Amino acid sequence: LIMQFPNLKPRDRIRLISMPSDPAPIPVGTLGTVVGVYPQQGWTQIDVDWECNRTLMLSIPPDQVEIVPTIVEPT
Repeated sequence: LIMQFPNLKPRDRIRLISMPSDPAPIPVGTLGTVVGVYPQQGWTQIDVDWECNRTLMLSIPPDQVEIVPTIVEPT
């Protein structure tokens, strides 16, 4: 599910779908972990630790992500 206004929370896993406005964007398809969510008026800023060893915030919109389901291991 691609999100424009995601209901994300810290520790959620996400995959980048689109980052059109950044001059040095994270590669599409990169996975990351949400660190912080900062709702603004009409958009949301998401702080992410990306698996490519970068930390870069998302601005949604225009950036798009999908939530990666968490697999719970049986005990």
